[in-house]
Amino acid sequence: MTEAPIDAADADEEADRKVVEQEQAELREFIKGLSADDIKSGNWFTKLSAQAMSSYTTKVDWQYFQERYDGVPADGIADQRIKMAARYAALEGGLSAGAYSAAVVATLGSLGGASPATVPAAVATLMVDVAFITRLQLRLAYDISVLYRVPLDLSDPEDMWKLIRVAFTIKSGEVVREGVIKAVPAVVRPVIKRYYSKTVLAAAKGFPVVGKHLLQRNVIKIGIPLVGVPVAVLLNRYTTLLAGRHAQAVFRNEARVIELAENLSRSSQHPRLMLWVAWLVIRANRKTTDDETLLMRHLVSLVREQHQVVDEELAHLVDIDPAEVWRRMDAESGDLSDIVDAAERVAAVDGTANAREKAVIAELRDRCVRV
Repeated sequence: MTEAPIDAADADEEADRKVVEQEQAELREFIKGLSADDIKSGNWFTKLSAQAMSSYTTKVDWQYFQERYDGVPADGIADQRIKMAARYAALEGGLSAGAYSAAVVATLGSLGGASPATVPAAVATLMVDVAFITRLQLRLAYDISVLYRVPLDLSDPEDMWKLIRVAFTIKSGEVVREGVIKAVPAVVRPVIKRYYSKTVLAAAKGFPVVGKHLLQRNVIKIGIPLVGVPVAVLLNRYTTLLAGRHAQAVFRNEARVIELAENLSRSSQHPRLMLWVAWLVIRANRKTTDDETLLMRHLVSLVREQHQVVDEELAHLVDIDPAEVWRRMDAESGDLSDIVDAAERVAAVDGTANAREKAVIAELRDRCVRV
């Protein structure tokens, strides 16, 4: 009797399962080194983030993805990485579902002491699940930043916090507000909403704070009455999918702003004046959006790098006076059409130009007409 051929999809799932089981084994060794106090205090996240990213960031760069997805645009690779991470998360959820019980929740509340030996076996199993999803989402967000060529130096605390905020959507449950929750099956939607909105962490004050936050999220999952493998699989899959899409939205948008800054700097015939005009447009309504701040930061850096222009006067400015900008324009000779174009593109960086931005651009256009 001949053996039935192995289905390609089954073979892929078996390969994914082996990857997940290997990572679970690695994380069990990591969890063995944690104390009960590490888990309760959230310090497990401090240790895990160092372990998860130290070697990973030296291995994963733009070239790493080009070798594996030769010629595929960043959007396509990002989609594939998000889907793969969601598959891994779902498989892990199924393998760890046995730990999800009310008894585990009760055990978490009674953790005490500082010896690794005092960590109950059920909690250790739960922590493998928490650590797996945490490491998966942290690395996924980093992958996406690399794909969109948004530079992150994880030895810089500011960049590290940025990665953490993006990876775990730490800002008022923004994933839920983005509307992508519509893609989640109805059966999981109420849990997803609780997962993101009931444990909001608006601003992290330290790694242990994040660790407690992430553990609390997971307790929501295991605290569902009669939770079983199907729900664990779905919740792991869709929280990872939503986190990945959130990271893609954030880093893709940042890449768009960086690209605009590069184009403005490269095409400018009047780089110093362009910086003053850009800031005048941005401050037209006395408010500055995140995209505008990001654009100005990259513009200043690129103009310094590409044109060797460093404007200390602008850097120390508190309030920008339009008359000063007009004076600087009058001092320039020749065609200033590049300045008008730059102003229009700066105004549109965060959406349609508002009335005050349009007014500044209109006056700018009139002043750029050379008789």
